[in-house]
Amino acid sequence: MFASFIITFRETLEAALIAGIILSYLNRTNQTKFNNVVYVGIAAGVVVSVVCAFVLQKVAGGLSGRAEEIFEGTTMFVGAFLLTSMILWMMRQKQVATRLREKVTEMVSQTWKFGLFMLVFVAILREGIETVIFLSAAETIASGSIIVSSFGGIIAAIALGYLMFVYSMKINIKRFFTVTSVLLIFFAAGLIAHGMHEFHEAGLIPPIVKEVWNINPAVYEDGSYPWFHDKGYVGGTLKELFGYNGNPSLMEVSSYMAYLLLVAFLWRNIEREQKVARNR
Repeated sequence: MFASFIITFRETLEAALIAGIILSYLNRTNQTKFNNVVYVGIAAGVVVSVVCAFVLQKVAGGLSGRAEEIFEGTTMFVGAFLLTSMILWMMRQKQVATRLREKVTEMVSQTWKFGLFMLVFVAILREGIETVIFLSAAETIASGSIIVSSFGGIIAAIALGYLMFVYSMKINIKRFFTVTSVLLIFFAAGLIAHGMHEFHEAGLIPPIVKEVWNINPAVYEDGSYPWFHDKGYVGGTLKELFGYNGNPSLMEVSSYMAYLLLVAFLWRNIEREQKVARNR
């Protein structure tokens, strides 16, 4: 379940970096009396995120048939949109740490504990809700449970965040986010294609051509799937990560390629804007 690991790892690391920047700044400015406010904000953000996950699971579990297909398709489209927005937003952020410190300075100077609490709470909650939606979409595609890999991503991100701020580890955060962004873009493209498939099933969108190709190997006599079948070991992993499908419709293939081309265009535009800004 590599996709769910990457999702929770990246989202948790972003939250850990935000909390770490705030806590390290409070420590350097001898304002550690506000640390408890940060801890409470983190805890509140996590609790509300868990509640949102529980509610979403209950809503999804109570649906069946066409309603379930529409809900799952919509969840995939929303997940893809949020993933794409997050990736493009992160590309534009060059002074996140500086802006966070400025906000913390303003709130601490006014001893505005509620403002500091809300800054941390909203940051953690945003990452938490995004994670809930992404994992909900990933679980629909996944062939098994994603709980272990999701918790693995959370634990790995917390450990890395802790090591970075306590022992001043030097890692190339920009390169890390670039690599994971590319992986998540392909994952989002898969969500778009699978969302189209769910809407086909619900009768909302025509497939145009039902099967552009069908390369799924025949199922074995014992009922198991060959490795490269989209329900097999390798094919299933590629399906969860990159939207692999052994017998896609024309609409699925078209939406997958159109999404990748659109994101590549937006990515290139952002890089061009940043290059122009650096040369000024």
